[in-house]
Amino acid sequence: MAKRCLRSLLLAAAVLASGCAVLEPSPPAAAPSIPAEWPLPPTATESAAAAATADIGWRDFFTDPRLEAVIERALANNRDLRVAVLSIERARAQYGIQRADRLPSLGANAALARTGGSDRPVTDIYTANLAITEFELDLFGRVRNLSESALQRYFAQEEARRSVQLALVAEVANAYLNLAANQEQVRIAQETLRTREEYYALTGKRYELGAESALELSLARTQVETARAETARYAGLVAQDKNALNLLVGAPLEPELLPEAFDESVTGLGALPAGLPSEVLLRRPDVLAAEHQLLAANANIGAARAAFFPKITLTGAVGTTSDELSGLFDSGTGIWSFMPKVEVPIFEGGRLRSNLGVATADRDIALAQYEQAIQAGFREVADALALTATLAEQRAARQAAVEAAAEGDRLSRARYRAGRDNYLVLLEAQRTLYLAQQSLVATQLAEQANRVTLYKVLGGGWQQGGP
Repeated sequence: MAKRCLRSLLLAAAVLASGCAVLEPSPPAAAPSIPAEWPLPPTATESAAAAATADIGWRDFFTDPRLEAVIERALANNRDLRVAVLSIERARAQYGIQRADRLPSLGANAALARTGGSDRPVTDIYTANLAITEFELDLFGRVRNLSESALQRYFAQEEARRSVQLALVAEVANAYLNLAANQEQVRIAQETLRTREEYYALTGKRYELGAESALELSLARTQVETARAETARYAGLVAQDKNALNLLVGAPLEPELLPEAFDESVTGLGALPAGLPSEVLLRRPDVLAAEHQLLAANANIGAARAAFFPKITLTGAVGTTSDELSGLFDSGTGIWSFMPKVEVPIFEGGRLRSNLGVATADRDIALAQYEQAIQAGFREVADALALTATLAEQRAARQAAVEAAAEGDRLSRARYRAGRDNYLVLLEAQRTLYLAQQSLVATQLAEQANRVTLYKVLGGGWQQGGP
């Protein structure tokens, strides 16, 4: 008898819940108003079958084994990424809590009730029940929509984790490149210091012989001290870069993992295919996160609409009762109870309508943020593409300038040693070479950093290996 009543109660709840109405509106379509194709530079290839950059794992993109080891350690130890992973676990637990409301909660209890009085004998009543308490029949989809909203927020948190990982990979790569570039600047400054010290000593000898004036000797000494200050300045930047890299990694790095010199082939991103559509933006983690937030806000509208309708909850129990513990489960001691409850909103002072307005506004805000994420992503990619060709031209021009300045410096040294030019001419040649070398390193760094940025904004970097 008890099992039959419980089975009937569960069956009725399942039938009623399966017929719930759908009050959630269809998700609105985004209209970001972006071009269908990228503003590709002339270096783009004609192959439209190339794999999307989002499918290129960071191990395939970066060619420096030291940098790969540093990135791997950062992904294991970085605290920001750890917080993002824990946030996923929190969102998953919240979804589990919300999803549990869609199923009846079944509990068992046993109790002893002892009563008596001044003129009454003491009596004991033993009971044992199996009960369902306050189970809501989701006739209008309120519980289902709240569960769907929690699920979409969980998905959004997962995409946020991927976005944090993508940003971390790019930050580590840029910090590594900055360290390598500043180490190269230290090398250039030290070489310049040695050269100027050499010519300062030579100028001192020429001054003693009367071939140089005190002004030229003073200028030579000034250049030596300037080069020494530049060396110290770049050494300080190198120390700061190491600290920044250690913070991103989450632990001090061994010297063998640090770059020894600036390498122009750290990244492996080639020219983009001419047929790559702009829809690849929809695969970016931040865009996907905004899409899931939109779906979550849309589900909340369904829950807000369902609040206008009656809320039906069921409480039922089957069990036994006896005045003796030994006879609690004997035949003829069975009991059952069934208590449906209906709550109908009549006057809420505008609360329900305001809640619906808030949910609708939240959905519209999420839609605007979704469109903004797509537009911002397109601009980031377009900016990186615009710099691709110009930085390559700048690097070629800077390289030619260094070669010309090095030749001018060689000729100026020879003429100075032969006594055909004074120190001022040599000084100008040395200064021109030093500035040209600095500018070349800065341009090489900007070009490599732009490649990392392009890889990041196209959605790459959240997976380790390619397909």
